[in-house]
Amino acid sequence: MPRGPKKHLKRIYAPKHWMLDKLSGIWAPRPTPGPHKLRDCMPLMVVVRNRLKYALNYREVMIVVKDKAGHIKIDNKARRDPHYPVGFNDVVSIEKAGDFFRVLYDMKGRFILHKIGVSEAKFKLCKVVRRSTGPNAVPYIVTHDGRTIRFPHPDIKANDTVKLNLEENKIDGVIKYEAGNTVMATGGNNVGRYGVIVKTEHHPASFDIVHVKEANGNTFATRSQNLFVIGEGHQAAITLPKGKPYKLTILEEKAERLTKIAATKLKAKKQSFRFTNNTDHTFLSLIHISEPTRRYAISYAVFCLKKKKKK
Repeated sequence: MPRGPKKHLKRIYAPKHWMLDKLSGIWAPRPTPGPHKLRDCMPLMVVVRNRLKYALNYREVMIVVKDKAGHIKIDNKARRDPHYPVGFNDVVSIEKAGDFFRVLYDMKGRFILHKIGVSEAKFKLCKVVRRSTGPNAVPYIVTHDGRTIRFPHPDIKANDTVKLNLEENKIDGVIKYEAGNTVMATGGNNVGRYGVIVKTEHHPASFDIVHVKEANGNTFATRSQNLFVIGEGHQAAITLPKGKPYKLTILEEKAERLTKIAATKLKAKKQSFRFTNNTDHTFLSLIHISEPTRRYAISYAVFCLKKKKKK
């Protein structure tokens, strides 16, 4: 029996939020052990090739990522491992292209790369997973991305969020885990949904249940460990993806989709009407005058041939 950690991953067993197609091969890139769990991250190869389209295949990914110049940085540090795990709230910087992205969830729990500015790429939010005391009575905290920060402020507790300066690697601020603050669900059945904490139910010898209210008034409940504080009050400390700030039902999604289809059809109809009713005949050939529904020009010879065929 083989020993050691597995180094392969079949494509059909890859996490769904990677959104890999089934017919492009048997295997998928397996993330290397790192700051995020296997099913809570994406390998850097998927980010570069499948999401950002900076490379078309495995060979091009290796050329881009393995370059000694360190073109791709994760949290302001060059990473040259194509399987490096990229997780929630990580900042992906490609300075040569002038692009900066933050890894977030959409309303359906899928990873998205949200484009941000240079100023916002200088910090990231880290959830405090645990607070403890080490050797020589040195206090420290552990964050969701595997960081250990020594001598934190005494007010920082578990489940709070710290604003980490990526250039100096220091804490710039703290967002407390309390009612009235904005949170995003990063686990459970409500991944990607965000809103304001309404109340917390404490259950001894069990999990604490938190009720969160969305922008449209809907509420959902989840475990406290599934929530990530992203802002004080109703204002988030980071920019969030465009779109409605609440989850739509299946019927609402269908209605929105049908509305978009109707709008595109109406726009196309208006364009064709404007084209046929244009009074300027300097660019209209005989074909367009005799066949006003035609949208593209054809030669007079082709028009005559078509007339003969009809006879």
